[in-house]
Amino acid sequence: MRIMFVGDSMTIGSAGDYTWRYRMWEHLNRTFGRRYAIVGPRSELYDPRADAPVSQDYADPGFPPAARRHLAGWGEGWLHMAPLIEEAVRAHRADTLLVSLGLIDLGFYTGAEDTVANARRFLAGARAANPRVRAVLLPVIPNVRAESDALFAAEVERFNELLAKAVADLDSPTSPLLLASRPAGYRLHRDTYDGTHPGPSGEHLIAAAFADAMYQAWDVGDRYTPADRTGRRPR
Repeated sequence: MRIMFVGDSMTIGSAGDYTWRYRMWEHLNRTFGRRYAIVGPRSELYDPRADAPVSQDYADPGFPPAARRHLAGWGEGWLHMAPLIEEAVRAHRADTLLVSLGLIDLGFYTGAEDTVANARRFLAGARAANPRVRAVLLPVIPNVRAESDALFAAEVERFNELLAKAVADLDSPTSPLLLASRPAGYRLHRDTYDGTHPGPSGEHLIAAAFADAMYQAWDVGDRYTPADRTGRRPR
């Protein structure tokens, strides 16, 4: 299994974060029981001081460089990843994509219909590189903006409906697609540090959504049962 994490700022993380990618790596090490690789063209965290993805300051310095790989970017969404995914899958021989995208698209770039069109382009590109690629897609978790912006909240809801339809339309036995459940019990004012980006408890909940979907549908690993789902975001 060659896993590629694909996402926006919630996935790349910023300097000082563990990231949900780290939580997923820990989970697979505990439960998968077979060899696997985490692949991708990038490994950095976003550095707010440099306003660029140039940091390797993960909260756990023991997070191995090979496990830090990803295709995620601060401010990047389906719009940006759709043109990149075919080459990334081909170059890194990815066969499993764990994808969390859409919030930045809906917030700044495209409405629900255009965003899901880019998601479909993304999946077509991944399959062009590997016709047997499989993917787990996470619905958009509304951020704090949705609490005061009804139009934005409606776009998020509409996109999630369209994403579910796209997954149902495009799923196939040779290239299976899963729509993960929204992280159970996720609360913006508890599980994020700024109303958008996950703190440690949010990282666990996002990792759990992916891990549980993979276990239930594909018998990968086990249910997500970390020793500690809570804690402060280290600095």
